[in-house]
Amino acid sequence: MAQQIAFGIDIGGSGIKGAPVDLRTGEFAAERLRIPTPERSTPDAVAQVLADLVGSFDLPRKAPVGVAFPAPMDRGVVRFIANLDQSWKGVDLPELLREATGREVTAVNDADAAGVGEHRYGAAKGVDGVVLVCTLGTGIGSALIVDGVLVPNTELGHLQIDGLDAESRAADSAREREGLDFPAWAGRLQRYFETVEMLLSPDLIVVGGGVSKKHSEFLPLLDLRAPIIPAQLRNAAGIVGAAAMAASDARRKRR
Repeated sequence: MAQQIAFGIDIGGSGIKGAPVDLRTGEFAAERLRIPTPERSTPDAVAQVLADLVGSFDLPRKAPVGVAFPAPMDRGVVRFIANLDQSWKGVDLPELLREATGREVTAVNDADAAGVGEHRYGAAKGVDGVVLVCTLGTGIGSALIVDGVLVPNTELGHLQIDGLDAESRAADSAREREGLDFPAWAGRLQRYFETVEMLLSPDLIVVGGGVSKKHSEFLPLLDLRAPIIPAQLRNAAGIVGAAAMAASDARRKRR
């Protein structure tokens, strides 16, 4: 059986990564390529990098492109931006990239893309009900999936808990900045996740981000009703999820 391919891209403040994804397995169909993010990360500069990235692979002619972008998205339009040039605000990302690549493009929030990747191919595969995927890094990214349907742009890292922005206390960057050991940091995670659990009653919580490699140091210290487990796809989740969402959009448009 021939491979079913979509191309996934994950845009970060320092690097732009992309790879073709085999949609049957969620695995890369070729080795991932990384290109540094332009120092002046304007829409035109980044679009050129993405065109070069897509052009570096021998892709099927109709393979769609999915982009995981570090900002909330309103049907592909950037609402506001923190980690790239401020000129991104208000840009219709799919339209910009369709012109740059000549392909159908789907653009989604990077945490949402990672959540979809984990739900379709990773730690939450086959789980019904309410699934929360949180990425612990510089901030706290969140993806909420209900019976297989993504609720976009949840931004649960910005919940106000005890009068503070949650990620300012519980993100992995806070652990590093304040020199916290894992038990001390786990106390903050407990407060964060118990609040989220009270609000959403998730059936499963999946924790990603680079620190998830050390999950045995902190996840067993949490006392929650829902199971809380480490992500499986880790750094590949954004690329894989974006590719899967692009393929789903392409199928809907063909109907």
